[in-house]
Amino acid sequence: MLDMKRFAVYYAPPPGAFADLAARWLGWDAVSGQACAPPDLDLPVAEITAEPRRYGFHGTVKPPFRLAPGATPGDLDAAMKGLAGRLAPVLLPGLRLASLDGFLALVPEGDTTPLQRLAATVVRNLDPLRAPLTEAEIARRRPERLTPPQRALLERWGYPHVMEEFRFHLTLTDRLPVGMAGRAQAALAAHFAPVLPRPFVIDALCLFGEPKDGGFRLLHRYDLAGRDGAG
Repeated sequence: MLDMKRFAVYYAPPPGAFADLAARWLGWDAVSGQACAPPDLDLPVAEITAEPRRYGFHGTVKPPFRLAPGATPGDLDAAMKGLAGRLAPVLLPGLRLASLDGFLALVPEGDTTPLQRLAATVVRNLDPLRAPLTEAEIARRRPERLTPPQRALLERWGYPHVMEEFRFHLTLTDRLPVGMAGRAQAALAAHFAPVLPRPFVIDALCLFGEPKDGGFRLLHRYDLAGRDGAG
């Protein structure tokens, strides 16, 4: 945990069939920090999962960030424990496969307001530990393509898709060519059908880290043990 370039707070499924099939699909197991063999399908799975593979299977709660000067991993661990101790789990009916701006992802069903509140609370409470964005980091977000509210969020919170712009999803592919999207969607529906959780429960916050040598990996799982959905 001491030698990470960046940290992030994600939802990641607990050990089990859902987590295993998701890791196989992406070709990266964030728990072990090891590559794994993709499923044997009539698709270039490794090619169409290149971007999400870097981050491991997850739903973003607080996007990747560098620690602020003077902040330590121990400070982050303490803050995570404090949040987990007072935030309540979120219960949703399930997950469904969806196309989002050209890529495929799993998205929650039902009223996501409690999940929106939880994510906003995590972003707000951990922000003092986040280093300001560099000019290069801002440029990578292509601010000229963002809406005015998204640019304001980027400046305030270091990411354009938080707070009122937050949309929880678990990314499964890169942006796909039109001819590939239907095939990938059918393959994913069959791949995940036996294991999609119903209900879908977020009962832990997962701290991920990005080491110098590559893909994000799970560092610690903090069980949500509180009664408050926001704060």
